[in-house]
Amino acid sequence: MAKDDRSARYLSELSGIEETMNAKWQRHLPVGAPFDWLRQGWRDLVRQPFTSLAYGLVVFLIAFGTVLILFRSGLDYLLFPALAGVLIVAPLFAAGLYIKSRTLAAGGRVTLRAMLGVRPLAGKQVFFTGMVLCMLMLLWMRAAVIIYALFFGVNPFPGLNGITRLLLTTPEGWGMLVVGFSVGALFAGFAFAISVFSIPMLLDERVDAFTAMGVSAAMVWNNMQPLMVWGAIVLALFAASVLTGFVGLIVVFPLLGHATWHAYKAVR
Repeated sequence: MAKDDRSARYLSELSGIEETMNAKWQRHLPVGAPFDWLRQGWRDLVRQPFTSLAYGLVVFLIAFGTVLILFRSGLDYLLFPALAGVLIVAPLFAAGLYIKSRTLAAGGRVTLRAMLGVRPLAGKQVFFTGMVLCMLMLLWMRAAVIIYALFFGVNPFPGLNGITRLLLTTPEGWGMLVVGFSVGALFAGFAFAISVFSIPMLLDERVDAFTAMGVSAAMVWNNMQPLMVWGAIVLALFAASVLTGFVGLIVVFPLLGHATWHAYKAVR
């Protein structure tokens, strides 16, 4: 009986916390809000710019090194799924940038060491959310391999030049593009919904991972238009960075990271 009473009291407390949290969130942001987030993100980037740019350099080196490993290991067929998967886990890697924006808003001074050694208020809950995102990325990469096999069988990967020709000049290629983009959009949309506000929230408050992901998804649903604009901006800037051989990530990643923090504060 005592155990049942404690469980009921715990569930009641959780319900009260969630109701209080949900009451604070903004559900009707203007469509143009993402451009304000970008301006605020740029302002944070140029204040103590070394820390943000150094952070972006670390991300660039990780991205470049990953691509190099894929090619040298004969896993170049995973390149395109891996690039798409980056968008799934990017909010997790931007945690240090959220810390900088929060510290600047409080009038403090930031160090790169503090940004790389993030200590979230939610403790290990942020790692649980990160594990969920990593699992989504791995599932997407496996799904991409299966989609390729469904359209082209078990034939070896023809290389980047060969796959481009196959995708653009054959019916199977066009079919794979349609199916791949559709399935990838589902993975990316779900990951975006549960992570865009949950990671900043877990750094900023003592909440559990499921509550943070649930609130994030709810706020994306209730601010669908501005968040669709924000998603398009993120995708466009990331694509531009890829076209520069990932060098653009040195600036683009910190900009988007700082802007995401301001997106979180705008709905909070």
